[in-house]
Amino acid sequence: MSYATLDMLTARYGERLLLQLTDRATPPAGAVDSAIVDAALGDTDAVIDGYLAGRYALPLSSTPPLLADLAQAIAIYKLHPFMPDPKIEQDYKDAMTQLDRISRGTVRLPLEGVEPAGTDLSGVVTTDRDRPFTAENLTGFI
Repeated sequence: MSYATLDMLTARYGERLLLQLTDRATPPAGAVDSAIVDAALGDTDAVIDGYLAGRYALPLSSTPPLLADLAQAIAIYKLHPFMPDPKIEQDYKDAMTQLDRISRGTVRLPLEGVEPAGTDLSGVVTTDRDRPFTAENLTGFI
């Protein structure tokens, strides 16, 4: 399951930008190359899954809106063959920061029952030794 689609990218960034980024044929074909977009979306899914794998059971049953937004920001950055404009670059950096927060558990996705169960070993474990001085062996000193 892909976190973003060509239609989502078209709605967010416009067909004109996607045409500029994907029409790499000589002479230009005048159409968005869906193979290039699919490759960028596949790379984006791999990046997102890498961050989610430690915290959530994959594949996800549904795509939360936050992940769809992050996937679009990452995919449009990956579609740029050269340096993107500062807004797209900043959106990409913000998306990667959000993914890091999700992987650390600071930001939680609204998904029920997919986070792996934690172990009970995360708390403090103490062991107590035999006490050499007790009330019985200190009789007369107390």
